[in-house]
Amino acid sequence: MLFTAWPVWALEAVTLQLKWDHAFQFAGYYAAQELGYYRDAGLEVQIRSADAHTHPVEEVLAGRAQYGVGTSSLLLERQAGKPVVVLAVIFQHSPQVLLARQVHSQQSVHDLAGKTVMLEPQSEELIAYLNHEKVPIDTLRRLPHSHKIEDLINGRVDALSAYATYEPFFMKQSGVDYQVYTPRSVGIDFYGDNLFTSEQELQANPQRVAAFRRASLRGWQYAMAHPEHVIDWILNRYPSPRLTREFLRFEAERMAELLRTDLVDIGYMTTGRWQHIAETYARVAVARYPNVPAGFLYEHDVRQDFTWLYRVLFVVATVLLVVMVIALYIHRVNRRLANAVADKTRSEERYRVIFQTSPSAGMVWRDGFVVTDWNSEAEAVFGWKREEVVGRPFTEFLLPIDQRERLSVRFSRMVQQNVLPSGINDNLTRDGRTITCEWFNAWLPHRPGQPIEVVSLAHDITERQRLQHEVRELAFYDALTKLPNRRLLQERLDQMLSVIQQQGTCAALMFLDLDNFKPLNDSHGHKMGDILLMEVACRLAGCARQTDTVARFGGDEFVVLIGPLDVVSAVAREQALALAQGIRDRLSDPYELAGADGIQPLEHRCTASVGVVVFKADTDAEKAMQLADSAMYQAKEAGRNQVFLADACPRPACEAVKL
Repeated sequence: MLFTAWPVWALEAVTLQLKWDHAFQFAGYYAAQELGYYRDAGLEVQIRSADAHTHPVEEVLAGRAQYGVGTSSLLLERQAGKPVVVLAVIFQHSPQVLLARQVHSQQSVHDLAGKTVMLEPQSEELIAYLNHEKVPIDTLRRLPHSHKIEDLINGRVDALSAYATYEPFFMKQSGVDYQVYTPRSVGIDFYGDNLFTSEQELQANPQRVAAFRRASLRGWQYAMAHPEHVIDWILNRYPSPRLTREFLRFEAERMAELLRTDLVDIGYMTTGRWQHIAETYARVAVARYPNVPAGFLYEHDVRQDFTWLYRVLFVVATVLLVVMVIALYIHRVNRRLANAVADKTRSEERYRVIFQTSPSAGMVWRDGFVVTDWNSEAEAVFGWKREEVVGRPFTEFLLPIDQRERLSVRFSRMVQQNVLPSGINDNLTRDGRTITCEWFNAWLPHRPGQPIEVVSLAHDITERQRLQHEVRELAFYDALTKLPNRRLLQERLDQMLSVIQQQGTCAALMFLDLDNFKPLNDSHGHKMGDILLMEVACRLAGCARQTDTVARFGGDEFVVLIGPLDVVSAVAREQALALAQGIRDRLSDPYELAGADGIQPLEHRCTASVGVVVFKADTDAEKAMQLADSAMYQAKEAGRNQVFLADACPRPACEAVKL
C-alpha cells in the first residue's frame, strides 16, 4: 500500500494564478489538469481565479503562487526591477480592447476624453494606445475595474478595458449599442495572456518550471483542437449563470483568431517581437527605455558546451579535406562529363514535375495557339482532360465566342513582337461556365529545329473579384437602402465641382430629414422603420435625374446632389426648388408598408423637411453641406414639411427662402 501511494506523495504542489474569473480564456490549463498532463509531470496544480483586487504579478513574486497569467505589461514590470520571467506566449495577438457605449455612429476613441473609464491592472497596452491617439490620459475619470460588464450596460461608466473574446458577448445580449477600440487598429499589436513565473522559482526549480511549461502547452494544444470537451469540463467544474455553453463557444471562436494555431505553435515567442513591444511602449511614453531586459525571456532549450567536440571535429575535418581535394581532382573530368549528360535529363524531369504539380492551371502552346501540354490543375479548373485539348488551338475552347477574334489578333501580335505580358481574361469551362482568370506567360527555352513554345499559367480569380465587388459595395453603398453612402457622396460632390467648373454652370445640394420617423420606430419597431426607409429611398431615386446622386446620409437623413444646373443662378435656383418641391410632394404621399416577419401591413404618412443650397465651383464642398443642413433645420423649425433655400451663389440677398 505504501508503494502504490508513493506517486501521490511525490507530486509537487504548485499554484497557477489566473488574471480573470474562470472561462474558456484559460482552457489549456483546465485541459492539462483534466487529462492528467500535470500529474504526468509530477505536479499537483491548483488553478486559482482572480477578482477585482488580485494582481497576478504580486501573487507570484510574493510566493503565494508559482506561476501566473499576465499581459505584455510584464515587460514594464521587469523594467521596473521586478524579477518576472515570461515562459510562453498563448495569444499571438492581444485581446485587450476598450469597450464604450455608443452615443452616436461617428464617435471615435477621441470622444473618451473627459469620460469615466475603468481600467484593470496591467492595462498599459491600452494606455499606450490612448497616448498614441493623443487622448489626454489626465482628463479621464479613472475608476478601479469592478469586473462587472453591467457597469457599462447601465451607463455607470462610459468605457472600460475588456477582452474582445469576453465582454462583447454580453453587450450583444443586452441590446445596448457599443463601440470597440482596439490598439491593433494603429499598429500596436502585442502578445496576450503570457504564462510567467518568478526568477526565484526558475533558479530554485528549473526542472519543475520546464515540466509545468510543457504540460501547460500540451493542454493548450488539446483545448484548441477539442473545444467542446473543455466547455463540458468548465460547465461541470465551475458552474456559473454567466458561463453558458453559448458564451463559451463564442469565446473559443474568438480566441482561435488570436492564437493562430494554424500558423504558429502555441507558446511561440521571439525576442524581436518583444523588442518591438518595448520600442512601442517607449515611443508613447509608457516605458523609460526601449529594450528587453536580460533574463526576461525563458530559454527552454539549454545548450550544452561542446567545445571539446568541435576541436576534435576540426582536426578530423582538416584530414578529410585533404583527402577530398585529392579525390575531387582525380574525378573532376569524369564528373563534368556526367553532369553535362545528366543536366539535360534533370532539366526535363524538373520541368515536368514542376509543371504537373503546379498549383496554377498551366498549358504549353506554340504557333497557331496549338496546345502541346496541359497540367492536372488545368483539368481541375477548366474541366477538359489533357487528351481532349492537346493538338487543338486553345482559342477554340477557352475563349468566349464574342472575344475570340479580338484576343486571337492580340495574341498573334504579342508573339510577333516577342512580348508576353500578363493579363486578366474571361475563360470558358467544359460545363459552359464563364470564369475570370489571371494569366502569366513566358517563353520556354528554344530547342534548335523545334517550334518556339510558350508556357501560360492561370489563377481563377472569379471569387476574388466577387469579394472585391462586395467590399466596394460595403464601402460605398448603404447596406439597407442600397443608396450611395457618405463616402461615395463626397466623391460625387468633388466630381460635380470639377464638372461645373469646366462648364461654368451651377449645382445644388438637397438635405432631407423625415419629419415623423421616430414615432413609427417607437410604435411599430425598427423593422417597420427599415421598410419605410427603403420605400423613401425608392421614391427619391424615382424623382431624381440620371445625372443626380441620391445618398443616405445616416438614420432618416438623405442627401440629393443635383447638377449640372443652368449657368444662370436664378434659373438654377428655380430648377432646384422645382425638383425639391416634387420630392417633398412625392414623399408626403401615404405609404403602404408591407408586413415582414410577422409584422402586420400598415398605412403610414410621412413628410420631409428639405434644405436646398445652390452653389458654383468656387463654393467649398463642406460649406455647401453646412448651408443645406442649416436650411433643413430652418424648415423643421418652421413647422416641417417645408422646403428652404440657402443660396451659396452671389446675389443681393442670401437669406433662406421658404417654399
